[in-house]
Amino acid sequence: MRAIAAVGLVFAVAVLAAPAPGVAHHAFSAEFDADMPVVLEGVVTRMEWVNPHAWIHIDVEKDDGTTEAWMVEGGAPNALLRRGFTKNSLPPGTLIRVEGYQAKDGAMRANGRDITFEDGTKLFVGSSGTGAPRDGRDPTER
Repeated sequence: MRAIAAVGLVFAVAVLAAPAPGVAHHAFSAEFDADMPVVLEGVVTRMEWVNPHAWIHIDVEKDDGTTEAWMVEGGAPNALLRRGFTKNSLPPGTLIRVEGYQAKDGAMRANGRDITFEDGTKLFVGSSGTGAPRDGRDPTER
């Protein structure tokens, strides 16, 4: 009986000592600047469905004809799926408009808020509850 209790105690300690996945998650303000809104129009080159955030890669053509490669952070893949977004929603070559907030360091990286497709369909791709600015456009904001 003592052996079973000892095993149970060791198991309980191991579970409690294990790192929690949410601890590594960053707040919006750790990487992005709410005072640096961006509007990007570009062509999707790649979509990454990874945790804790999906990433959308787009090529944005500048006025001088050169192209900038931007990375746009979206919500968690599971949250995007619940909003009707699938892995097939953004195939390479899709033209989109992204509204979001640029990285604090000025890199070509942004936290996406909304995506607008050529047909006018909008999709909220942001990360609610992480400190991103609340403006009422996210249907899950309270």
